[in-house]
Amino acid sequence: MIDNIIPIAIVVGIGLLAGIILTIASKLMAVEVNEAVNKVHEALPGVNCGACGFSGCEDYAKNIIDDKTVKTNLCTPGGSEVAMKISNILGIDFQAVIGMQAIVKCSGTLGNTSYVMEYEGLQSCAANKLFYRGRGACHNACLGYGDCTDVCEFDAIKVVDNVAHVDKSKCVGCGVCVAKCPQHIIKIIPASQKLYVRCSSTDSGGITKKACKAGCIACKICEKACPVGAIMVKNNYARFDLEKCIGCQKCMEVCPVGVIHLV
Repeated sequence: MIDNIIPIAIVVGIGLLAGIILTIASKLMAVEVNEAVNKVHEALPGVNCGACGFSGCEDYAKNIIDDKTVKTNLCTPGGSEVAMKISNILGIDFQAVIGMQAIVKCSGTLGNTSYVMEYEGLQSCAANKLFYRGRGACHNACLGYGDCTDVCEFDAIKVVDNVAHVDKSKCVGCGVCVAKCPQHIIKIIPASQKLYVRCSSTDSGGITKKACKAGCIACKICEKACPVGAIMVKNNYARFDLEKCIGCQKCMEVCPVGVIHLV
């Protein structure tokens, strides 16, 4: 009996000693928690999208507290409601969030363009992009497999007729879809922007016209029609100057390929 008690006592003693050592270590090595960081972090939506310019919500919260130059209105998914909460926590003036949203700069539906290859591999845009330049006649076109839809936590982007489309009522402008698109045709723009060019091709007009019926052909008709010089064709592509654009839609009315759209 005594032979059994001694090993048991030794094991119990070791366990108690280890517990004491761990308790002391946890006290000595404990990281001091900043309650203000915790409160700001709790106010954020927890999406960790990086739209604020930081690696995630916790990193943003820490930088708001540590760096007084970091603005409290950078969280587009949380919007002005979250910015107000943070302002109240810190006791500073409220700054509204500037609304942002995603757009897909492509009109390459199957009615406007075509495929040049039969692809049977992994059904993803990233995988298809590895083969030559993708399956479309236009090498800038949406590949249509929906990699962007898979990463959107707000169900704001869907593939319709082989082109991704953004639901403005759901999009918060977080930019996760932008980072995921291998074609780089999804852009984040101010929600106040009125018009955009739904094409990403910078090929010459002749090449673009052969690849897609709804591609920018760099004809400059829109540029000539704009009364305020807000749109300019550069490198075979029409671009808006948002500071000049008044949303008159004259460029949209005269575009021969219908590639300029209301946001």
